[in-house]
Amino acid sequence: MKVKNMTFKEGQEFKIRVKPKDDCCSFAINIGHDSDNIAMHFNPRFEYASDVNTIVFNSMSGGCWGDEHRDGNFPFSRGEECKFYVYLNNEKFYIKLPDGNMIDFPNRLGDVKYQYFEVSGDAKIVGMKIK
Repeated sequence: MKVKNMTFKEGQEFKIRVKPKDDCCSFAINIGHDSDNIAMHFNPRFEYASDVNTIVFNSMSGGCWGDEHRDGNFPFSRGEECKFYVYLNNEKFYIKLPDGNMIDFPNRLGDVKYQYFEVSGDAKIVGMKIK
């Protein structure tokens, strides 16, 4: 699912509710300007490539991926709906995970407003809200 022209900016809270499939390998949430300029690629991986129960972060600028960052805090379960929150400023994205823990990822594109949102992989969006 792709959403364009949806404004998410500094000072707002982006609430995302997803439900990974029962056989989910991974899913991804992308926030940015378009499919070639992604400020935050958030990719929980249950079992994908060599990653098991790992969250992989990355960004893309001009169609080129940056260096991946990994986080071992993995509060996701297959088949169970969960919600998490995203906040941003010009320096970082802050993600409040379903278990309440906060993690962050550098805002490599450095903007304070993005209009592109995409969900891919083995999960469905249950709801999303920006306030």
